Amino acid sequence: MRSYKNNYKRRFRSSNDRNFTRNLDSQSLVSNTNFQRKSHRINNQSASRLIEKYTNLAREALTTGDKILSESYYQFSDHYLRVLNEREKNQSLTNFDKEKSESHKEVKEQKFEEKKVVTS
Repeated sequence: MRSYKNNYKRRFRSSNDRNFTRNLDSQSLVSNTNFQRKSHRINNQSASRLIEKYTNLAREALTTGDKILSESYYQFSDHYLRVLNEREKNQSLTNFDKEKSESHKEVKEQKFEEKKVVTS
């Protein structure tokens, strides 16, 4: 018990030592302001690859007889399938909007050309 007290006293000799170490820690955090944390939720693999991966894992778990693990993998696969469908839906909507705006622009240009021809 006595050695514990001695170690404690050696570790923090004065309050100045503790403040000094705290200041160093806070300075290192402040100086690293350009650091950007990566989101842990983003996978490097595409959704289609993840669907295939988890479907294969689920089948493998079923062959070994682990129904619970298989269902878990099927749920992951289903999740990424929904993500992929949503992404494709959003992409098709943006493509539709682009095509619509381009066709609208072409119609305006044609009307402008027709007015030019009529006035000349």
